[in-house]
Order: sequence, then C-alpha cells, then structure tokens
Amino acid sequence: MTSNSEGFNPFDPTGVFKELRNSNMDTWAKVMIELVNTQAYAHATGAMLDAWLASSEPFRKVLDNAMTQTLSQLKLPTSDDIARLAERFTNLEMRLDDLEAKLDESLRAKSSAS
Repeated sequence: MTSNSEGFNPFDPTGVFKELRNSNMDTWAKVMIELVNTQAYAHATGAMLDAWLASSEPFRKVLDNAMTQTLSQLKLPTSDDIARLAERFTNLEMRLDDLEAKLDESLRAKSSAS
C-alpha cells in the first residue's frame, strides 16, 4: 500500500496528529518570522546584547589578566606577543619585497645597458 501524503489516510492512526502538528508548525513559523522581522524585536535584541556585553566586561578583564599572568609564569607568549611578532614579520616581508623589486630593477637596467 502506498500512502497519499496530500489526503487523509484512514489506515494511519497518527495521520490526524501529523496534520495538526504540521499546520501548527507552519503557523508558528509564520508568526515567528513576522516577529523577528520587526524593528521592535531588533531594538530589544540589541538592548539585551548591550546589557550582556556591559555586564560581562569586568569578568572578561579579570579572565584576561589571569590568563596573561598564567602564560607569563609558564613562559608562554600571550596573544599580544604573537600579534606583535606577526606585525614584525609583516614588516620584514614588506622590506624583502622592496629589496627584491630594487634588485630586479637593477638587474634589468644592467641587462638592458649591455
């Protein structure tokens, strides 16, 4: 037997409940989409996020200080140390690129003069 997904199947004892569930889920989905797309919801979410970020900032600072102290005691680099090192590597790479460009330019000038 094949079940018809569009009509009522008398051999399916849970068919009525499935239909109710599906229609209920569709209704809730439409209501939630309309709710989430409102300006009031966006403002409320923004206010909650701002409040959460403001209240969690002292904890984040304490955690950052504790992590920095722990890493320094273990003689491990912090994220600031790694960022400074990456910046220095970037500067070195840029200088090497400049030197390579000057070298290529002088080689081209020498080969064209010959």
